[in-house]
Amino acid sequence: MTLMSTSVARLPDWSSLSELGRMAALEQCRRRLAHLGRKLHAVEHIYHAELVREGPLSGLPYIAKDMFATGRSRPSWGCATPQAPALPRASVIDRLDQAGASLIGASTMTELAYEPSGMARRRALNPWRFDAIPGGSSTGSAILVAAGCCFAALGSDTGGSVRIPAHCCGVTALKPGHGRIPLDGAMALAPSLDTFGIFARSAADLALLWPIVSSDPAGVSEELPRAVVLQDAFEASDAEIARVCRGALSVLSECGMEIEEVGGFSEEADLHALTVLLAEAAREHRARVDDPAIDATLRKRIGKGLVITDSELATATAARDALRDQFILSCLGENGVAVLPVMPIRTPAVNEVDPASSHFNPRVLYALSRFTRFVNYLGLPALAAPAGFDGDGLPVGLQLIGRPGSEAVLLQIAARLQERTDWHGRVPTALASEIADEP
Repeated sequence: MTLMSTSVARLPDWSSLSELGRMAALEQCRRRLAHLGRKLHAVEHIYHAELVREGPLSGLPYIAKDMFATGRSRPSWGCATPQAPALPRASVIDRLDQAGASLIGASTMTELAYEPSGMARRRALNPWRFDAIPGGSSTGSAILVAAGCCFAALGSDTGGSVRIPAHCCGVTALKPGHGRIPLDGAMALAPSLDTFGIFARSAADLALLWPIVSSDPAGVSEELPRAVVLQDAFEASDAEIARVCRGALSVLSECGMEIEEVGGFSEEADLHALTVLLAEAAREHRARVDDPAIDATLRKRIGKGLVITDSELATATAARDALRDQFILSCLGENGVAVLPVMPIRTPAVNEVDPASSHFNPRVLYALSRFTRFVNYLGLPALAAPAGFDGDGLPVGLQLIGRPGSEAVLLQIAARLQERTDWHGRVPTALASEIADEP
């Protein structure tokens, strides 16, 4: 079953373009960034054009979340004024630039990267529907990839802030295992959970980028691993989310993946993840708890983390290794990849997760990262890939979780899925007319 539509507009991925097409795409991204990027409140800085360097990624236009030291502007960390101390340029930026990629701007983010819904001082807009949330703290990066303003974007993921916006904006994103990519030159939130992340339209494009940022060889296996469906996570999801994700699973089955169902969502790991996130973030940013320039809700959250004792934090972190081993043994085994939705709920409207709104629902806010937080706690790699659309036409993401060091395997699985589907390449509906009218 090939799920390709002949009637919808698509955006190309970098892998599909000729050398001449890539140079034209770089210039088109610069134009879109100046227009659509600003319209969507997703761009913090636009960098002037530099000479295109030779290399395996020559000319590939990319964006950095405004928490990375780029050497081109001082990061704001999502705050009203620049917060970053003088840091050397992030090594991941150096690696991409040395490979010939073109850094064209910095994306907006939520304050201190500490908000799963993407609420920020100036709300960035979901390119599929402006009243829907665009996802976690790396919102600007996901939006700019989805809107065709760049072909790749850097983000960070502490509890789901790469995978959630990938789900909401309909793009592909990789969260490597903890410590796999250095986070020098980047803001810290909760250091034992913080992970670099990267967005692209397709897994094929991410497979071009991964060897550059990781220095891992780009090897693939002919044989796909087992897809281990976390049945309890599917049962805890909205019926429509489960249906869409099972549709993507059926495509993977036709690609030759063996499908196995187990229970395995780690509630204990999720509870520990929340403790570690609150406690470490509070200790990292305690100086801002009394700063009136920081959002009051965020200051309250930091203060809540300060109530967690060092002993409680130590207990939560001490349980990590055993819970990781248990998850690997019971769910992944020697040759398995866990599969579950990125989010158990449909992408909510902004007013449902905005504490200032009369429609605010804290249960919805909590649910956004329910299926992503525990992965950061366990330190495992994960990937989010578009799996289809809900009844409102908003994207739905499928999450893959692998053993330590299995990032290339996750990319291979997603690439197989995307060879038979085009969910990842569709033009967002809220921008369709503007992109169609481009010269």
